[in-house]
Amino acid sequence: MKQRPLSPATALLRIQTLGGFRVWRQDAFVEPAAWGREKAVQLFQFFVTMRRRSLHKEEIIERLWPELDGEQGDRDFKVALNAIYKALEPEREPRAQSQFIRRYELAYALDTSQVWIDADAFEQHIEQGNQALAARFAPESAIPHYQAAVELYGGAYLPERRYEDWTSAERERLQALGLSTMTRLADMLIERDALESLRLTQRVLGLEPIWEDAYRVQMRAHLAQGNRAMALRTYQQCAEVLQREFALEPLPETQALYKKIATGK
Repeated sequence: MKQRPLSPATALLRIQTLGGFRVWRQDAFVEPAAWGREKAVQLFQFFVTMRRRSLHKEEIIERLWPELDGEQGDRDFKVALNAIYKALEPEREPRAQSQFIRRYELAYALDTSQVWIDADAFEQHIEQGNQALAARFAPESAIPHYQAAVELYGGAYLPERRYEDWTSAERERLQALGLSTMTRLADMLIERDALESLRLTQRVLGLEPIWEDAYRVQMRAHLAQGNRAMALRTYQQCAEVLQREFALEPLPETQALYKKIATGK
């Protein structure tokens, strides 16, 4: 498949997956009623989630609707697929090739060549930030890319499908990327904007209270603001959470930072 456009302005279809599911045909929002039925939304979200590969129709049916027998599953798949065509390409001629859902004999896949997906743009910004950081000669040039990624991370991947097994791996992977990027950005911003560092780390810990790296960044950010007491309190919060969840102490580097702040050495 072709490289998908990074800019939403050049895409025929825009898809939001982070923090909630929405779709636009260019500038026109695809209203929920346009999908016709819930199975159409579910099938399209499955195509989006599996966008890096094509899957056989029987495998798709088994993953989405394992309770259906072969005949019922085949019928529901065809009805849902036609509903997707109507929602995304209302002017498409009958039997014409879809611009977005490609068929390869009995396998199907989302063609992303004309599609912008927020999760992909999120990852691309992180990759660009990592490349800028690795270049070393201008590490601060990574900051705008990380900021763009954080702005795109509006929340969990397809939260409407949080109980579906086929979304869990993608949701966990993207959340881990989001948490690590927010933490890295917060660390880079301590000297420039300690308040923003605190906001970012608080967001991380709101999503994942055991993310220990965020506690260390938060301790340094409080110290940068001259608030030694809050830096020490942050360590205590970290220690309490880790003890409660895992019966573990903070990592040696977290303990070393605490001792350094506590002693002023």
